[in-house]
Amino acid sequence: MSATWYECKVKYRKTDETGGQKVLTEPYLVDALSYTEAEKRINEEMAAYISEEFKITNIKVANYAEIHPFENADRWFKSKVSLLAYDEESGKERKTNMYMLVQANDVREAYDNTLHVMQSTMGEYSIPAVSESPIMDVFPYFSGEEGETGQLERFNALKASKPVEVEKIDHMEFENALEE
Repeated sequence: MSATWYECKVKYRKTDETGGQKVLTEPYLVDALSYTEAEKRINEEMAAYISEEFKITNIKVANYAEIHPFENADRWFKSKVSLLAYDEESGKERKTNMYMLVQANDVREAYDNTLHVMQSTMGEYSIPAVSESPIMDVFPYFSGEEGETGQLERFNALKASKPVEVEKIDHMEFENALEE
């Protein structure tokens, strides 16, 4: 069963370094089975972080095929991956887009992490876009059963892992055109 990720926007009052207060609305991702469970989970997760009152202003299904945490990264990036398939009936090449959320420190590292994740993919693909996501944090679902504690530890270990250096191939076509 694949995970359904819900983007939940949380509005709360935050005190800054100068002691002033400002109202923030930040998006978070939770893995849940329904909107109701997503609301329950985001309330539980945020209660641990926010001592004052907060309000859930929006919940929607997020369009992410996969979520990939990495160690020593503090921001989330949305990577658009175009899978290329050849349609034998029509004789044309067909693109299917999917979106991944990868953790990184900058766009270049997010691109490299996406390459690392796609490394074992058998088919052809391209990465036409990588952009910083407004997502503040990701809360995967774990029921707490004994078998799932291993999953939670693996998720947290991934969040804390460093990707293996991948041979960096520059796919930028315009740079080659300038050299010619």
